[in-house]
Amino acid sequence: MLNLLPVSIGPNRLEGELCLVDPPHGIVIFAHGSGSSRRSRRNMQVAQTLQRRGLSTLLFDLLTSDEAENRVNVFDIPLLAQRVMDAIDALSSDSRQAIGLFGASTGAGAALVAASRRPEAVQAVVSRGGRPDLAGDALGEVLAPTLLIVGEADTEVVAMNRAALDRLRCEKRLEIVPRATHLFEEAGALQIVAGLAGTWFREHLHPVA
Repeated sequence: MLNLLPVSIGPNRLEGELCLVDPPHGIVIFAHGSGSSRRSRRNMQVAQTLQRRGLSTLLFDLLTSDEAENRVNVFDIPLLAQRVMDAIDALSSDSRQAIGLFGASTGAGAALVAASRRPEAVQAVVSRGGRPDLAGDALGEVLAPTLLIVGEADTEVVAMNRAALDRLRCEKRLEIVPRATHLFEEAGALQIVAGLAGTWFREHLHPVA
């Protein structure tokens, strides 16, 4: 059973959609990439797969409409990470569900920074075609098990993810999707991403005592 609720996150009242699954196995907060929004087609597709696997999801805008018009904000990792933390704090105060983070592109960097600053709340992180390198020194402070997923043909980002993997000290894994490019637009590529993410979250999200 699914229950879709409109929500507003943080002091900026960022718009989002919270999809609650009953019975729940945890909740995954999505951090979209640069130039995207809560309506990212790819994130929505992944979210639907997670919902079918018993995971609630939150998709929300990391920036207000005015902020999004300034390209500097789109790559402001500290700002984006704070918005992810606002979502974590909101869910932590209203729910006892285990929390995971799913970040894409620059959103992955923001998710990893947020995970490092909310270690008591975040139990798992998944990055899709992400820029974990943008998390900087926070990479070494992430405690949550982290899965990095990259397309095989996205060679520059593969190299960035390999380097980031070496800096992570938590439980970690790098999965390279054969023949896939940065946006995973090839037939079946995004389904592979969703399957890997679903398995990772189901393994690592546990009920909060």
